[in-house]
Amino acid sequence: MKSFRKELWFEIPKRRAFINITGQCEEALAESGIKEGLMLVNAMHITASVFINDDEPGLHQDYEDWLEELAPHEPVAHYRHNRTGEDNGDAHLKRQVMGREVVVAVTEGKLDFGTWERIFYGEFDGRRRKRVLIKIIGS
Repeated sequence: MKSFRKELWFEIPKRRAFINITGQCEEALAESGIKEGLMLVNAMHITASVFINDDEPGLHQDYEDWLEELAPHEPVAHYRHNRTGEDNGDAHLKRQVMGREVVVAVTEGKLDFGTWERIFYGEFDGRRRKRVLIKIIGS
């Protein structure tokens, strides 16, 4: 069995964004040389997410609206976490809902997706450098 590790780095200039990282994951798979196995894609920060869904702008806006209803950014005093001097209590909750990581099967050297599935990096407290881990195991 082989193992491959790669980091992707992001510095999103605004507070929130959804970035399609499927192409970068496919590039990592090609670099790995692994043809059969599993790919883990993991947000390595507690206010960011990795998830799988459709790359459709209306859906992304629906996520934005829904997450803001669930955990509105303001008033920032609403969150006990923000008493530490932070203003990102909402971002921690949004990350919890959207998830930390995804695992995708690798079959014949390709990511084994369902129709329309793509991998996304979700940023909920941007304006600083964060990373995503890609770990691939297989043969």
